[in-house]
Amino acid sequence: MARQGTGGRWRLRSALMASVGLLASQARADEARATCTATLSGRRVVVRPEARAFVSPELDRLVRLGMAGKLEVQLTLLRKRALWFDARMDSTQVTQVLAFTRTGYLLDGRPLSEGVATLELERVAWMLDAPPEPGERFIVQVEVRLRVVTAASLGRVAAWLTQGASAGTEPEGRSALTGTLLRSVAEDLARGASASCEVLRSP
Repeated sequence: MARQGTGGRWRLRSALMASVGLLASQARADEARATCTATLSGRRVVVRPEARAFVSPELDRLVRLGMAGKLEVQLTLLRKRALWFDARMDSTQVTQVLAFTRTGYLLDGRPLSEGVATLELERVAWMLDAPPEPGERFIVQVEVRLRVVTAASLGRVAAWLTQGASAGTEPEGRSALTGTLLRSVAEDLARGASASCEVLRSP
């Protein structure tokens, strides 16, 4: 039974080292970027955010293996103020799911026929309380974060790899150090970027 526990720990270490290896190669991947365009028509502000180069080759492999990617998008509308902090007008958070099926990539069930190099995210619209003054200016701040691997999913993989370990052997070895390492690997595999764009008035 002791030999089974040793083998289980070896498989766990191998799995974690493989995950760390993903991080080293991901550091060389294209940097993730967020962009947006925003327009103002009457009192309505419409924002079209995009996420570019978010799916690295490593994350692409994980999604193709069946893991879902969660895109968290935070959008904030600000009114520019001279010689003072910008005034926060409104804010919205959107969560979208990136998945892979036999027919290709899907974003919230919508087929991505042109691939995942540029993800056209969900549009957001706000309605201002009052028509803007002629000289008023607005900007939109966008923050995008993609998570494919979570600490919980890595933990399930580790549990599966060590299922042959003797009772009471593996949990003690994993409880603190391994849990911290799993969370660290999951956090490093996430990708994020932020951007801002000026709200343009419709002609």
